[in-house]
Amino acid sequence: MAALARIGTQTDILGECPLWDERAQALLWVDIRRPAIRRLDAASGQVQSWPMAELVGAIALVDDGRLLVAMGAELLLFDTATGHCEPLAALPQRIAGHRFNDGRCDRQGRFFVGTMHNQTRAPEGTLYRLQGRAALVPVLDGLCIPNSLAWSPDGATMYFADSLRHRIDAYRFDPASGSLAAPRVFATSTPPGFPDGATVDAEGHLWSAQFNASCIVRYAPDGRIDRVIDMPVDKPTALAFGGPALDKLYITTASQHMRPDELAAQPLAGALLVLEPGVRGLPEPRFKL
Repeated sequence: MAALARIGTQTDILGECPLWDERAQALLWVDIRRPAIRRLDAASGQVQSWPMAELVGAIALVDDGRLLVAMGAELLLFDTATGHCEPLAALPQRIAGHRFNDGRCDRQGRFFVGTMHNQTRAPEGTLYRLQGRAALVPVLDGLCIPNSLAWSPDGATMYFADSLRHRIDAYRFDPASGSLAAPRVFATSTPPGFPDGATVDAEGHLWSAQFNASCIVRYAPDGRIDRVIDMPVDKPTALAFGGPALDKLYITTASQHMRPDELAAQPLAGALLVLEPGVRGLPEPRFKL
């Protein structure tokens, strides 16, 4: 496995939702709290940032080349070339203190995104599904911190975590309808660590960023721990495979709520990191308009 490296000089407050754009050979991710969308051009190593007007919880690639952005109480189509935003869908109602969190497309191009209470983490959040230009459909409710959205290579299993429950659940997923059923406990974590962002590799193993636990865990399809990679930061947040061969693992991290002495001890907190784990990922699905 290749050594861990830092990408760029930027420091995120809460880096999240990395996505590899195969067409552009670029990595996109968000800093929820700055708030900003960032883009790494793999060829040049340059990082570009777009400041956003409100907290941006998640992004997804769109089949027409734009980005789907979950921001404020809306889902928007964002053109990185022009900076133009087109409204696509809105939450049934805007609830004070709530924001979007993790979001991802299934293998059929539907977008799933969760909401949460930004301050209290009370069980008030909802996981929604968006298909094309239809309205948002609630899928799960009573959530504290929706996270870990990922799908098995065949699309028949959806992984999801309400992070403060310290476990990842696996749902039976119907690729035709986008419905989920029969949840089972897939993996558990030990407090204060909890599962944050996740991705699935080409071998069907789930990679999980363990927030507050300074590590990344690779789980076999049966939930067995296959590998643990220690991180030089307490708060890895999410990960994505990228690179021309999809053999690089990009890892976003957080620096929020850290004391000066903690930041001094963890100079990579908030950095975008990369390593080569010896396995390949899968192409990121695009939202189908």
